[in-house]
Formats: sequence, structure tokens, C-alpha cells
Amino acid sequence: MVEGLQNLILARKAQLRFCVRVTTAALLAFALMQFWSLPLRGLWAVLTAVVVMQASIGGSLRATTEYVVGTCAGAIYASVVGVLIPQTTMFEMMGALALAVAPLAYLAALSPSFRVAPFTAIIVLLLSGQFGESPVASAFIRSGEVILGGIVAILVSILVLPERAHGLGLTAARDALNRLADVLPRLLEGFMRPIAFADILVMQNSVGEAVAHFETVMREGRRERLVGLAAQPDPEPFSRTLLRLRHDLVILGRAAATPLPGVVAERLNRHLSLVGNAASLALRACADAVAARKLPPEPAGFEAAIDAFASEFANIRREGLIRPLSGTEAEQLFALSFALEQLRQNFRDLTRAIRDWEKVR
Repeated sequence: MVEGLQNLILARKAQLRFCVRVTTAALLAFALMQFWSLPLRGLWAVLTAVVVMQASIGGSLRATTEYVVGTCAGAIYASVVGVLIPQTTMFEMMGALALAVAPLAYLAALSPSFRVAPFTAIIVLLLSGQFGESPVASAFIRSGEVILGGIVAILVSILVLPERAHGLGLTAARDALNRLADVLPRLLEGFMRPIAFADILVMQNSVGEAVAHFETVMREGRRERLVGLAAQPDPEPFSRTLLRLRHDLVILGRAAATPLPGVVAERLNRHLSLVGNAASLALRACADAVAARKLPPEPAGFEAAIDAFASEFANIRREGLIRPLSGTEAEQLFALSFALEQLRQNFRDLTRAIRDWEKVR
């Protein structure tokens, strides 16, 4: 039972660390706000510290910046509206509310940094009178509490069980590479036997989601590098290579809608099977290298499988076996050859990108 609990804790380590950070930020923000006699006992500071806390330092920086910018913009604008427009009747209040919310909602549609601005404007206008405050005082208090809550969240992210976006990026990269290793051989099977187009889309979307998740985490890592919180390698070459590999799968998926024709299939199916298996092994080796933070092996088996396919394809062209094919069948065959050659180049780039990443880590 104890061993099972230890395994559960290790498996959920990142989630538990996040739980500790959020709880610490909430308690610290609440404790700090008790030094002032403010309405709602520092509610906005505590809520801000919890809301902007993200899984990584870079994510917390992004969320805090957007939340503080949106809050200050909404509070300042709403205080101006509250001072200039009388609100003695329900219709005057509705007019002031519309004038405060509409422009801020438009800004929120243009930029995510202003998403919280309409919400803040409503609070400043509607709650200020409930506590005997002017709109200006309400805007000042809310902005100050939010800024304090954001500072608390960032400090806790840095000092309490910190989680760098780079570490999360390694996990995301490993998952993306393993997803590629799962999907690539299955797509190549489409040239040997029928595969439903819906299944091809599911496979491609799964890879797309994994690559997109890696991109999201790495954007947070770039923020950490910009503010000097982490001396980390540039993920751009690795990110571009992952994206190109995803594009290779799109090309293969389109070409794999129908199996190869007749005699061509008899000559190439065995080579495609070898390419798929070798590619899967090479991608998993890269995934393991990323996770273990070590240099990846050269994809020699994959290179040999691609060379064997290219040699057989050249023999097929030399023997004139492509001439009897329809235009669609010939296009499919050349698309396959092109995609595999691109795949070879991108595998080389992948190995090089991981090695360059390791050298500066």
C-alpha cells in the first residue's frame, strides 16, 4: 500500500507541486491583505493569486501580465465613466454600464490582455456604492489588490517548488515524439491495405495536438528566458523540426487514402513496412533521449530503410512500371517518394536539433 502511494505521488508530482503553490499563494495573499482595513478582506488579491497561478513560471508571468493589464484598464476606464455620468436612476446606471462595458468588450475581442477588463468595470461601477466608496477609490483598491495578488503569485512560482517551462517542455516533446512514433507506421500501412479516412484524420489530429501543446509550453519558456529567470537553450530549431514532421504526416495521410496499385505494391510494401518500423524506433529513441536529457543516437536503421525504398523505387521507374498507372496512381506514388525523402531530411534535422539543445543545457 505504501509503495502504491509512493508511485501515485511520483506519477502526480507536477500536479501536487502546483497544488502546493496555489495554496501557498492564496494564504500569503490573504495574510498580507490583513494589514489594511479593506472591503471583502482582500478578496481580489487572494482570487488573483489563485487565478494567475499556472503550471510553470513562464505561464504565471503571462497570466499575471494579462490579468493586471486588463484589470487596470477596466478599473481606470470605469472610474472615469462613474465620475462623469450620474447614476441616480436605474436608466442612468444602465447607460453608464453600457458605456463602460461596450468599448472594453471590443478591446477584449482584439486582445486577450483585456479579457478581464469588462468584468473589472462592472465590479467598479456596481460595487463601489455598496461600500460607500467613490468609483475612483474602488478602482484604486481593486487595481492595488490585483497587482499585489499577481506579485504574490509570481514570487511563489519562483520560490516555492518552482516548475520551469523548459522541464514541462521536455515532457511535451517526449509525448509528441512518441505520438509520431505511434502514428507514422500506421499511416504507411494505408499504402498496403485500406484505412478509413476518418481514422487517418484522427491520427493526424492527435499528432497536431501534441505538437501544439509543445508549442504552448515553449512560448511560456521564452518568457522565462526574456526576463532572465532561466538560462535555457533556444527551442526554435527543435520546434520547427517537429512542425515539419507533422507536415510530412499530412502529406503521407493524403497519399495513403488508397493502397498502392498491383505490381508496385508487391515491390514496395515490404520496404514501407521496414521504413515504418525503423522510423518508429528512431522516434522513440529520440523521445527517450529528450526525457533522459542525453544525446540521441543516429537514425542509421531508418536511413538504411529509406535507402532501400529509394533504390527499389528507382528500379520501378527504370523498368517502366509507372507508365501503365493512371494519373492519380502515379501522383500517389511520387507523393509517397517525396514525403519519405522529406522525412529523411527532417529526421536528420531532428537529431541535430536535439544534440544542439543538449550542448547548451
